Amino acid sequence: MTQTSEVLIAVALAIALAACSGSSSPDAPDTTSDAQPAATEDNVQEPTAEAEDSVAMVNANLASRDDLEQHLGSQVAEAVLGARPFLTLSALHAVLVEAASEEAANEHLALVSVPINLNTASNEEIQLIPGVGPRMAHEFEEYRPYTAIAQFRREIGKYVDDDELARLEAYVFVPVALNSASDEAILAIPGVGPRMLHEFKEYRPYESMAQFEREIGKYVDDDELARLVRFVTL
Repeated sequence: MTQTSEVLIAVALAIALAACSGSSSPDAPDTTSDAQPAATEDNVQEPTAEAEDSVAMVNANLASRDDLEQHLGSQVAEAVLGARPFLTLSALHAVLVEAASEEAANEHLALVSVPINLNTASNEEIQLIPGVGPRMAHEFEEYRPYTAIAQFRREIGKYVDDDELARLEAYVFVPVALNSASDEAILAIPGVGPRMLHEFKEYRPYESMAQFEREIGKYVDDDELARLVRFVTL
């Protein structure tokens, strides 16, 4: 091969390389791999399980019909509405089993529940909390009596991370002392707002639970009074 031929080949290679590289700077990032295809019926994804699990749990005694139907479907929601208020998680579970099935009831309790009394709930009832088995139920009982929800956070927080602790806390409560509870503690009672807070404090000091029932019974019906009684103590 002559020297002239070698030069021509080298020039041709240089031109080819320049054409492949285009006008982009060698330092410019390649964004082609990040491009997303246009949405079509074939590539639209269904909601993931994680997205579905993000639906907030609601209180079976306080939730609206619309919320219950969204979480449970119309038939099961109707059964729940007809049976409330629920004074125990076991009572809610029984209605869910009757309206659906055992398996479905356990799934429903991840979306609709009523809090259990940490100091009096049975081991069986504690295990109705989704994700709580015999070992964790034992830990719940180990630290009785609980004097405040902060104690639950401290003790059970030894075994689970913050996210799981927050999830478990939504299923439990510690009754508040009527004569000494802070405004914050009283307002933490499901369904109690500023007006009812005022009424709770209006009749302090309470000498008996009968007095509480008599005074607060002026403002709510018997079913709501029975629900509220669960959350207080002397």
